[in-house]
Amino acid sequence: MSVDATTVRRIAHLARIAVSDTEVPHLQGELNAMLAFVEQLSEVNVDGVEPMTSVTPMEMKKRADVVTDAETVDNILKNAPATEDNYFLVPKVVE
Repeated sequence: MSVDATTVRRIAHLARIAVSDTEVPHLQGELNAMLAFVEQLSEVNVDGVEPMTSVTPMEMKKRADVVTDAETVDNILKNAPATEDNYFLVPKVVE
């Protein structure tokens, strides 16, 4: 894949970057070099390679998925100035 001058100007416009006409050939070369590197990477055989999340092998720390706050509702509502049916009551602010 090759990037032409029109594409460079379009990318600059989309990125909201001011690019002068003298900078376009340099940027065109830079973008083409990047795309060539990506194409080169796609040639690497990665069959059988597991995806990695880190360079060092590790397991995520996990906790049990259990409800732990069901018994503290009364303690939380003790701090409220007004409650009703296990809900905080707040003054109406929208008419």
